[in-house]
Amino acid sequence: MNKSRIEAFSDGVMAIIITIMVLEIKAPEQPTFESLIPLIPVCLSYVLSFIYVGIYWNNHHHMFQVVKKIDGSVLWYNTMLLFWLSLIPFATSWMGEHSFATIPIACYGFILLMCGVSYILLQNKIIKLEGKESVLHHAVKKDNKGKLSMVCYTSAIPLAFVSPIISGILYIFVALIWIIPDKRIENQINKL
Repeated sequence: MNKSRIEAFSDGVMAIIITIMVLEIKAPEQPTFESLIPLIPVCLSYVLSFIYVGIYWNNHHHMFQVVKKIDGSVLWYNTMLLFWLSLIPFATSWMGEHSFATIPIACYGFILLMCGVSYILLQNKIIKLEGKESVLHHAVKKDNKGKLSMVCYTSAIPLAFVSPIISGILYIFVALIWIIPDKRIENQINKL
């Protein structure tokens, strides 16, 4: 199978996700600076989610840069990742409109966790298909950032019921560790 179709489809879905998120931000009815104040939580949740979608797009692009073969199961794992990513606009809107309340911020964390799990499953399926000598396997075999992300998401969900602020800080922390471009795959490509 040709991997270019999966890349194009994924790029399109992620672009639509970002478009949906920005369309959820409603302009205030009054032309004043004061009317923007209630939009602060909405805009903050949008910025965080935009960063997350960008991180997934970036890492997905890098991963498929080294993929040599795909099969039907890779298509389904990729579709599962896109499903969870497509729920980010819902959680973003809910979280922003309710000023980072407990249930919406816990739901946001659950969706981020499922995005992470889906990405790892996709990555592992590709590695299984291509073998232990693949560029992808050598690039991600330790995956400390991925493991730390899963711990943070898993912790942030119940912590939302203690303090939504702590959960928010964990989500920001994970975004910050991933926003720095991951060089693992590029380093493996350069070794070839």
